Amino acid sequence: MGASSAIIFSALGATYGMDKSGTSIAAMSVMRPDLIIKSIIPVVMAGIIAIYGLVVAVLIANSLNDGINRYRSVFQLGAGLSVGLCGLAAGFAIGIVRDAGVRGTAQQPYLFVGMILILIFAEVLGL
Repeated sequence: MGASSAIIFSALGATYGMDKSGTSIAAMSVMRPDLIIKSIIPVVMAGIIAIYGLVVAVLIANSLNDGINRYRSVFQLGAGLSVGLCGLAAGFAIGIVRDAGVRGTAQQPYLFVGMILILIFAEVLGL
C-alpha cells in the first residue's frame, strides 16, 4: 500500500501540474510564440514530482524481501503516503503557480525569474 500510494498520488500531482502548465502554455503561445521554449521548464518540473514517487515506491518494494512485521508495514505505509501526498500538493502548487505565471510572463517578461523561484519552492514540497 505504501509503494502504490507513493506512485499513485505523486503521478496524480504531476499530471495536474502538467495539465495546468500545458494549457497555460497553449494560451500564452497565441500572444507570445517566442516564449514557448522558456515556458517548458515547469512542465519538466512537474514531471520530476512523479519520479520522486517512483523512487520511493522502488525503495519500498525492494525492502519487502527483508521480512515483514507490523511495525515495518506501518512504516512503509507512512513513507508512501507522506511522499505521495506531498507530491500531490506539489503538483497542485506547480500547476496553479504556472498557470498564473505564464499568463503574467506573456504580458511582462521580467516576471519569469520570480515565477521560476516560486516554482522551485513548490517543487521542494515534493522533495
